Amino acid sequence: MDLLDFEAHYLYFEEPDVAGVKEMIAAAAENYETGDAELPLLRAYFLAPESLNVLVALNRFYYYQHRLEDALNATHKALAVIRPLIGFPEDWRNLQQSHINDAPPASLTQVRLYLFTLKAIGFLNMRLEYLDVSQSIFEKLVVLDSKDRIGAKGLLELVIKRKTDVVM
Repeated sequence: MDLLDFEAHYLYFEEPDVAGVKEMIAAAAENYETGDAELPLLRAYFLAPESLNVLVALNRFYYYQHRLEDALNATHKALAVIRPLIGFPEDWRNLQQSHINDAPPASLTQVRLYLFTLKAIGFLNMRLEYLDVSQSIFEKLVVLDSKDRIGAKGLLELVIKRKTDVVM
């Protein structure tokens, strides 16, 4: 299946959120430079812990703050929110090509979001030097995405090179 050949449905950022969440995310963006962005994001999270808008905002905030463990936690939570929407296995290691092939066309946007979120988890693990986990994730994505639409192949090569450099 070509992961670029689909019509977009269910874009997470178009979904409505609990009252006030959008404003809290906007306040966090406005207050980023002053160092007062985290509190509005955490308030938004407590109001809407399943909101992908909030989870993506938290991921970005923590990533740009170089708080990679916190970014990884937010990204794991996002994957857990997306997974049941598309009926994927609880453990990404059990994901098979048939899960993607059998996904209804209307859910392919969510499938791509899941795969890109998994890629982000692999990337964060790579940055944190959890290279074995990162390699496993990228290997899974390369198998599932033979046309490399998700872009995991280059990251897999980087992880393998990094592991070789660490051994030397």
